[in-house]
Amino acid sequence: MSFKNMNKALILAMVCFMLSCGDAIRDTIQPQEMDDGWPVSSPERQGVDPEKIEVAYREAGRLDNIFSLLVVKNGFLIAEKYFNGQDISRANATASVTKSFTSALAGIALREGVLTDLDQKLANFFPEIDWANADPRKAQITVRQILQMRSGYPWEGSDGYLDDLFSHPNCNWIPLLAEFPLMADPGARFGYSNLMAHMMAVILSRAAEGPLLSFAQEFLFGPLEIQVAYWPTDSLGYYVGHGDMYFTPRNLARFGQLYLDRGFFNGRQVIPAEWIDASFQIYSPTTYGYEMMSSIRQLGYGYFWWSGISGAHPIRFAWGHGGQIIAVVHELNMVAVATASPQPVDQSSSWKNEKAVLELVGRLIASL
Repeated sequence: MSFKNMNKALILAMVCFMLSCGDAIRDTIQPQEMDDGWPVSSPERQGVDPEKIEVAYREAGRLDNIFSLLVVKNGFLIAEKYFNGQDISRANATASVTKSFTSALAGIALREGVLTDLDQKLANFFPEIDWANADPRKAQITVRQILQMRSGYPWEGSDGYLDDLFSHPNCNWIPLLAEFPLMADPGARFGYSNLMAHMMAVILSRAAEGPLLSFAQEFLFGPLEIQVAYWPTDSLGYYVGHGDMYFTPRNLARFGQLYLDRGFFNGRQVIPAEWIDASFQIYSPTTYGYEMMSSIRQLGYGYFWWSGISGAHPIRFAWGHGGQIIAVVHELNMVAVATASPQPVDQSSSWKNEKAVLELVGRLIASL
């Protein structure tokens, strides 16, 4: 064979290899047909360029901390793959994605009359706090300001209170309402507070006069046909509102689809549509004050939901430490879900690993 023909043969072999690799990737990301109610389709049938999906999955395969990547388009699960020892049935900690579930329960509580309105005061729910001798601004904090992360309480990661929060004896955070100083007037500015997210869950439990899990099962998990595999409690028995509910990625996708569909599922208005709209409003158009990522820009905040821009597409997303994300993209009628390994808060590599997953999802959305 001549050198010229050898080159042609080599090129042909490379093309065949690349095509076969593409077919292999496409096969491995094809969702499984299961009896969990998810209709399955393909990118092509839902008007999506499969190569753009495959690019994202090839990139995901190079990350050693990602657990799953799912794409839902037009209500169909069109791509799904699990990584690093995970599988379709595995539930993992969702970190602060939990906050968005807490927000959903607040909206349901408002509809059910458990909460009377969003201007109810923090002090009304915690009679054990000596409000008369506390900062007088604290008693005037509203449920609305808590949901907007504009309570004035410390932004623990930025204001130096993270260790105090997570090392507090017995994980009973209620005394911290008195102990933590306000860093701003209530309503004045954004401040991401795990303390207040958990207090929102305590408020809901006290208002409902029962375990928040029972309320959630009746009004959210049951109607949505999902299960929480594990939901931690604090030392007083309150289900935590700030982090670490355990869900499978498909259940997270179902929650994202519920928000894309303005709270409607299977013939039932599970969450009021008006609450979805209000949750997706941007009450803090600037949060960190600088661009943390290149593929998700202009980070803003609603009611325990983040907002941003990926490419030309506005997105709303639930975001958890380590790289957990449920991204809702109205312009594309799409939901993207990624889960990842929990990252230690005190390691320099943690944000790098988390960011890699978030950027992956952002680039996927931007490419469509």
